[in-house]
Amino acid sequence: MELNFSLLKWQQEVFKDETRFKVVAAGRRCGKSRLSAVTLLIEALNCPVGSAVMYIAPTLGMARTIMYDLLLDLGKPVIKSAHVNNLEITLVNGRKIMLRGADNPDSLRGVSLTYVVLDECAFIKEDTWQKIIRAALSDKKGRALFISTPSGRNWFYDLFNLGREGDDEEWKSWHKTTADNETIDPKEIEAAKRTLSSFAFKQEYLSSFDTTGADVFKHEWIKRDVEPKNGSYVVAIDLAGFQDISAGSTNKSRLDETAIAIVKVKDDGSWWIKDIMHGRWDIKETCNKILEVIKEYRPVGVGIEKGTAKNAALSILQDMMRQRNVYAHITSLTHGNKKKTDRVIWALQGKFEHGRITLNQDADLDTFVDQLVMFPTKGVHDDLVDALAYVEQLALNSFVPDYEEDNYEVYDVVSGY
Repeated sequence: MELNFSLLKWQQEVFKDETRFKVVAAGRRCGKSRLSAVTLLIEALNCPVGSAVMYIAPTLGMARTIMYDLLLDLGKPVIKSAHVNNLEITLVNGRKIMLRGADNPDSLRGVSLTYVVLDECAFIKEDTWQKIIRAALSDKKGRALFISTPSGRNWFYDLFNLGREGDDEEWKSWHKTTADNETIDPKEIEAAKRTLSSFAFKQEYLSSFDTTGADVFKHEWIKRDVEPKNGSYVVAIDLAGFQDISAGSTNKSRLDETAIAIVKVKDDGSWWIKDIMHGRWDIKETCNKILEVIKEYRPVGVGIEKGTAKNAALSILQDMMRQRNVYAHITSLTHGNKKKTDRVIWALQGKFEHGRITLNQDADLDTFVDQLVMFPTKGVHDDLVDALAYVEQLALNSFVPDYEEDNYEVYDVVSGY
């Protein structure tokens, strides 16, 4: 018996790689299904006694539609029997390829797996992998292929970053677009680009995680500049929950961050963003960073989002102020009975659109820019954007009169004295 499979160049690259857990973000018609089918057949032929391989789609219906007939077609020489009712295919060596839907988690339990393909896993719940499939791979040290068109920034995005960062040798990621399928006419892709929305084209053809339908903030609105000579600093702080940090969460990328926005409000009321510090710090480290900012920039206003986190931090912060002889009045920042989306748009959209907010050209603000242009998107952090929006409550208009004479010296920019 012979199996002759023709694979695209990118499919061969992924197939030959020996990394245990492979993550592929792939565009539509890129060749995800064929790679999955070929992998399942080869893995099943090499599967040890007492184990099986499994294909999982978001629903059982999708598993049948996407994979069942394709497996029958590609695997004819090595298929012993196939049962459409239970979606199981038995090969000549007695090993099974099981097709399942993640919409029925109980059907995924109780099986020892050598290999699993999670197809369109951006549309599958994370618990399917975390609580069911990962354990099923443990006794045979099984492997997995996660392959999907992106759908925003969910757990599939986290897995993709895990493989891309290269810190864990068991994980590796690939990013492939529809154009990587050399059998598709490039003119067809260009035609789709002309007719589809940018959101749909980026997600479906470019397999981009950077997709949002809101389009509240545009890249072209973001301008950078040097520090202005006039104006005063204000500092707005959006605290994360300290209990999550101390608990040692296994998926810290999903946790909120504390964000400290350092902004210079110019005399004309426009803003220059010096920096937005951010991180997942414990309560003492957070207070220490706030105090360092106060000491360095001497802001005319410091605000912290009202809530239990502020109450917890305030007593420690006040003790540190007394010890270091650095003082600042802390203002409570409130939601104002507005939803976050409304509050952020009200505070920032018009300013960015009309060029009244600029960014420090020397600061690393890429994380902030990413959060801004993605706002509001489910699964994408907005801590830095939220902190900046609070500056609206701290921004002070200059009360200094525009004297014609040159013999006036301002002693206090807040009172105008």
